[in-house]
Amino acid sequence: MNEDRKTPEMRAQMTEIERLRHSASHVLATAILRIWPEAQFAAGPPVENGFYYDVDLPHRISPDDFEKIEAEMKKEIKANHPFEKMEVSRAEGLAMGKKGRLAALSDRPQPSKFKIDIVENIPPGEKISLYRNGDFIDLCAGPHVMRTGNIGAFKLTSVASAYYKGDEKNPQLQRVYGTAFKTKKELDDYFAMLEEGKKRDHRKLGKELEIYIIDDDVGPGLPMWLPRGGAIIDELEKLARETEFAAGYQRVRTPHIAREVLYKKSGHLPYYAESIFPPMTLTERLDSTPQQLNDSTKYYLKAMNCPHHHKLFAAVPRSYRDLPLRLAEYGTCYRYEQSGELIGLMRVRSMQMNDAHLYMTPEQFETEFNGVNQMYLNYFKLFGIEKYLMRFSTHDPSKLGQKFVDEPELWKKTEEMTRNVLKDSGINYVEVPNEAAFYGPKIDVQAWSVIGREFSIATNQVDFAQPRRFNLVYKDKDNTEKTPLCIHRAPLGTHERFIGFLIEHYAGNFPLWLSPEQVRILTIGDDAKLIEYSMSILNELRGHQVRAEIEKSTDQINGKIQRAEQMKVHTMFVIGKRDMEADAVSVRIHGKGNLGAKPRAEAIADILSSIKERRA
Repeated sequence: MNEDRKTPEMRAQMTEIERLRHSASHVLATAILRIWPEAQFAAGPPVENGFYYDVDLPHRISPDDFEKIEAEMKKEIKANHPFEKMEVSRAEGLAMGKKGRLAALSDRPQPSKFKIDIVENIPPGEKISLYRNGDFIDLCAGPHVMRTGNIGAFKLTSVASAYYKGDEKNPQLQRVYGTAFKTKKELDDYFAMLEEGKKRDHRKLGKELEIYIIDDDVGPGLPMWLPRGGAIIDELEKLARETEFAAGYQRVRTPHIAREVLYKKSGHLPYYAESIFPPMTLTERLDSTPQQLNDSTKYYLKAMNCPHHHKLFAAVPRSYRDLPLRLAEYGTCYRYEQSGELIGLMRVRSMQMNDAHLYMTPEQFETEFNGVNQMYLNYFKLFGIEKYLMRFSTHDPSKLGQKFVDEPELWKKTEEMTRNVLKDSGINYVEVPNEAAFYGPKIDVQAWSVIGREFSIATNQVDFAQPRRFNLVYKDKDNTEKTPLCIHRAPLGTHERFIGFLIEHYAGNFPLWLSPEQVRILTIGDDAKLIEYSMSILNELRGHQVRAEIEKSTDQINGKIQRAEQMKVHTMFVIGKRDMEADAVSVRIHGKGNLGAKPRAEAIADILSSIKERRA
């Protein structure tokens, strides 16, 4: 599958740090050529948190080579060569490529094969530009920093394989990654964040804290939740249920499979076919003869909830008085993600989605859209998410009927409506072309954890196409039938991705209300009366639905505390003979240590109020 090519207009929107990293990729290519003059280069863009350059080279580059490559890069940066732009004709560009001069330090016997292919595929009428730094000349639309000396601190990070243009039919290249920042402090801070990120990795902590497993016999990308993970899910569902009920949502349930005709009607087939699991074709016996049923009896695992919800809207006659109608479901969906793209809980094949579909009149759109955004902001505050960004994704008019439904006027209208609401609400957003859903513009919510790692955690989508495809109507005030607008939204995303985010955000140190094990009772000794007293506290806590356990081993108290700390149990009630005699408990909080003795009733009341208020 070909990687999307960025236009010169899109490239001109590069941020300052992206320009710096793009320039660093040219310096990387320069350095590689100083060491291996036969290297051939394809693409070298800035990417999230760094840059890369794809290279075709007989020598297999490894991290052992990074030191000498970086040494050559430092020479090029010290030389402080200007980045000089040169515009050429298509014929001139091809001629230079045939001489091997593109992405090279001089003319070479071998032509610049990848650059020639890129030149040949540049749309007619689009300007062709080259950039020079020192002896290195590259086919490039830019932009760059002024001089190589403006590149601050950098470091090569890894090397991987990548197909040319992302197509497995093309040659496999070596992709050398690096990152760059304006200052060494920023670079050091970034790698410190990476080290902290390794400690917080949800895959590591998910196993250590017994939250979830992925088993080969069940299948890749199909997480199963252990009791401690199930407890987190229950709390998130409770939060969503209470929040949505207060906002006027109604909860529904839909099956995990549906006939092919449903997804053809919704338009997900063929637009979404690559992400859907292959169909199950059913057979039945008629007059004792096996007979293959027609295409309408192919069944698919549910990849999205929206078609089912549209059917629920259509099941009952609707009036404008019924709108807005908000249907919510924590629905389980299945996506056929490629095995190489599966990443712990972040990229899975089975997901439980905090989904809802809002049906409304055009006049209600602004209020409903703002209501959804406010729900996002309230959740961010609850979970301590201070940095976030909404990516407003629009369509590409040249891909109507291919990647996007062919409704140019509706695209224009709904994008303008969404843009106006975002501007009026003052929400931090950026506009991204060519990334909309196939049925309408969408917003992807990017959030940063406390250590600065970025996650895509939720989505909010406008849909003008599917209500029409399903013939959804309501009777308006003038007694005419009209088609509602629809908003798809999932503020908490999926359990899988959101819990993965929360594990890393909190480093497994969940707040009390969300903690898988909220209280563990640790006795000092095993005297029968002490155990009886501790069990009465346990029963009282569990009677209030507190997730409490009692340590049953006969180990010394220090060993019991150590195990509770390792499992990041939020609160420990340490109970000895003195505590029992005083009708008290000694309270210990994970990460904070011993808070001293408290009367039993007060300690339990504190637990209950903290959980009820969902304190941080």
